[in-house]
Amino acid sequence: MRRLILILTVLTACVQMKAQTNAQLLYDFGSDRKFVTLTLEMFKADKWGNNYFFIDHDFNYDQHVPGPNLAPGGTYLEISRCLNFWQGTPLKALSLHVEYDGGITASYPINTAWLFGLDYFLHDATYQNTLNIKALYKTIRKKDSAIPMQYTLVWTCKDIFGLKGLTFDGFADFWWETHDCDFQADGSATTKHNIFISEPQLWYNVGRHFGCDNLNIGGEVELSNNFGSTAGFKCRPCLGVKWNF
Repeated sequence: MRRLILILTVLTACVQMKAQTNAQLLYDFGSDRKFVTLTLEMFKADKWGNNYFFIDHDFNYDQHVPGPNLAPGGTYLEISRCLNFWQGTPLKALSLHVEYDGGITASYPINTAWLFGLDYFLHDATYQNTLNIKALYKTIRKKDSAIPMQYTLVWTCKDIFGLKGLTFDGFADFWWETHDCDFQADGSATTKHNIFISEPQLWYNVGRHFGCDNLNIGGEVELSNNFGSTAGFKCRPCLGVKWNF
């Protein structure tokens, strides 16, 4: 109950700030998933840069830690700040970036990470199509990295194929991290040294046809390699709804 109150409080604050805020409810059809995830996402630009965060809350009850309490199996948070005090100069597309990542799951540990680096922003004349390119120094608690870096792409393309209300967006991350995957009953595991994950999303604003512009239907495909506790490549399709506040 306290988690729900916290989420609602954060959501109310975001709406009052006139931020771009949405909630997504997605069902993951991946063979090793098959559960629902609730995502709360917020982006807000200001005269000094922008703020961004998302919270993923997995309702994978079958993976919870044995005990008297039945709780959702995992929560993950990313929160970042882009600093840009030179928006009126030729360097306005370049920002400083600082980010915190962390979470907890029932099936495998998530070590917290801090990231620092640069963000370069590209867009067309209408801002309908945007691209952020990030090069970040990444420090991960209790983890080794051959190269302590992460490279990130974030994109948004609105009204694609000339269809008003159809949006293609998402991100792609690549970083170096020495971690164990594919844990076996005897305690052995496969060690990997880098991770890739991308989640392209496609949303259609179906609500615009009946006076409810907040409502979108669509989904995403999670494409990953050596992500989490799974070695190798995975493709996990998801379908769901998104509500823009």
